[in-house]
Amino acid sequence: MVETIKRLGGTTSSAVRRHRPDYQIVLYMGLLMLLGLIVMYAIGPQRAHVLNTSYGTDFYTATYFFTKQAISLGLALAVFIFISRLPYEWLHKYAKHIFLAGIGASVLLALAGWANLGIAYCSLGACRWFDLGPLGSIQPAEFLKFGLLLFVASFLAIRAKIGLINDWYKTLIPAGVIMAIVAFLVVGIQKDMGTGIAMVSIVGSMLLIAGLNMRTGAILLLVGVLSAVALIAIAPHRLDRVATFLAGDNASDSAATYHIKHAKIAIGSGGLLGVGIGNSVQATGYLPEAINDSVFAIMGETFGFIGLLVVLLLFSALLMRLLFTSDRLTGTFERLVVAGVFGWLAAHVVLNIAAMTGVFPLTGITLPLLSFGGTSMVFIAGALGLAFQLSAYTSHSVEERGAYESSRRGRGVGRTRYASRRSYR
Repeated sequence: MVETIKRLGGTTSSAVRRHRPDYQIVLYMGLLMLLGLIVMYAIGPQRAHVLNTSYGTDFYTATYFFTKQAISLGLALAVFIFISRLPYEWLHKYAKHIFLAGIGASVLLALAGWANLGIAYCSLGACRWFDLGPLGSIQPAEFLKFGLLLFVASFLAIRAKIGLINDWYKTLIPAGVIMAIVAFLVVGIQKDMGTGIAMVSIVGSMLLIAGLNMRTGAILLLVGVLSAVALIAIAPHRLDRVATFLAGDNASDSAATYHIKHAKIAIGSGGLLGVGIGNSVQATGYLPEAINDSVFAIMGETFGFIGLLVVLLLFSALLMRLLFTSDRLTGTFERLVVAGVFGWLAAHVVLNIAAMTGVFPLTGITLPLLSFGGTSMVFIAGALGLAFQLSAYTSHSVEERGAYESSRRGRGVGRTRYASRRSYR
């Protein structure tokens, strides 16, 4: 990759020396993780009771979900630290290999599901996980997201460097082929529309930052909408969800509206301050996926409007730090990676909360860092770890702005730190 950039007349050196990274990213991520752990502590015993009653077992203890979430959190933090210390040049160099590994894992899962092998865990007609026995399960689509983030950022960085970001034949059609392959594996085979939308958001965010013009962007948006309509039209369960959403409270099928009605009941019954930890009614078996996709509604019932406002503020602050970092990175690859992380996180937050409040059809997508489950948390933490590492190479650090910013000098930003850190531009 370095040789390719040099042949194109680019440079691998950056004008910015490494400085203190943006620890606000760590702060907001940590607070969200802590909130998720508190929720698991609050509703874990109720969820365990529901499952034990349903399956006639005593396997699920009162602390089962809290313990599992704590383990996932610890693993996610370990991955965050590892990625934040792993030289990002290595990830850049092997971006294609990581992406192909994600493709390979998704293909292997599809074959295992087709052959009815025990390693593929399937639920409700969809095979989305590898069953690892006592170690739990892993969703290869999350690994594929990370690979897509790195590979497309690398691809677009080269195209942007030579002014071809709006070229259909050399940039946009190849990117479209990549997205078509990903959509076939994730949306077509794994039947995971939510993850597919998140991947589109990753690539779309990077294209905007790379310099996509408005006319081309409008055409791509139209193509994306038509593709989404086609994917919905060929899947009866997606058509049902859209029809239920459009019908709203007037829907005749009470079973189809059951999930969203109870999500709204949970949020509404929380009032201003919530019913308190351990007092959730919807978590006792009324609201489906109470600890996974519906955790936002349960938080509304438990902590009330004030609690949900805190959650929204934390996510907004984290997303703003990512935008801040992307805007001040000097290397194209680095800037696109952080923009992709923003798109990844934003898609999950917006889709999940919109679905739980009835603004968008149900998609079955997790709320980052809060929902129960390890795979999503681990890979999002890894992506944030990469953004955190790159925040140490922004052109203006927090310390410099405080020391050198002065309205009397007419300077809107602090002094640039020149130096020697090598970076892919």
